[in-house]
Amino acid sequence: MLSRLSPYWLWALLALPGLGVLAGILSAEGAEATGTAIHGALHPTGEFAARFMIIAMLASPLALVFRGWRGPRWLKRNRRYFGVAAFFYALAHTVLYLIDLSTVQKIVVDIPKFYIWTGWIAFVILVPLGVTSSDYFVRRMGRSWKTLQRATYAAAVLTLLHWAALHDWGGIGTALVHFGPLAVLEGYRVWYWYLRPRPEAA
Repeated sequence: MLSRLSPYWLWALLALPGLGVLAGILSAEGAEATGTAIHGALHPTGEFAARFMIIAMLASPLALVFRGWRGPRWLKRNRRYFGVAAFFYALAHTVLYLIDLSTVQKIVVDIPKFYIWTGWIAFVILVPLGVTSSDYFVRRMGRSWKTLQRATYAAAVLTLLHWAALHDWGGIGTALVHFGPLAVLEGYRVWYWYLRPRPEAA
């Protein structure tokens, strides 16, 4: 079933959470209600950005663990869709944050906070990844495209720190629930390719 899923249907599924957030903002009546809706949209957009990034990154380790299974193979073929979705949700999260703070002074005052600057750096890393996600750049950049994509690991670590540090590290449990499986699978991947004992050549 997954293999027959049209990219257009996949895009529609990935857009559903964003459409729900947008509907909530547009349905708010009055400036105060709209401001509350925008503030309330910060967490879901950020969380979906992280979730879709994690799903995209799970493709390779899952394909290694479950070789021959269709699900991981499908995910590996379509992980760019999830990566692009992660970028757009991160972009929406950032735009909503700027609107929520509403003044340059508040934004500047916020930057030194750990959970803020980690989020900013993670977003800055995602920008070139999102911009170069099309087939054109994949062909044009060649091997350097994959090298650039490895920056996703830095963005993932920073996103984990950003999420965990919210509310004085009160979000660490939820963050680990999301990032824990990825960390375990990536650890296995590193062990498999670089650390596992190999039979000595005769």
